[in-house]
Amino acid sequence: MFDIGPTELIIILVIVVLLFGVGRISQIAGELGQGIRAFREGLQGEPEQENEQITVGEVLETNPEAPLPKEE
Repeated sequence: MFDIGPTELIIILVIVVLLFGVGRISQIAGELGQGIRAFREGLQGEPEQENEQITVGEVLETNPEAPLPKEE
């Protein structure tokens, strides 16, 4: 479909550097890396929070007017 060779890639890279400048490109790359890292951490989740159980007493301490769970 797109047959891009090394010459075309170099021309595109030169145009990008001229448009944004070297400093801005490194800033964009750093922000992209942070975004990817945050995305991966979000996919993995935090197992400490998933396994955490809250007792009825803790709920009543923080909110005394909270409804009690129905007993079956």
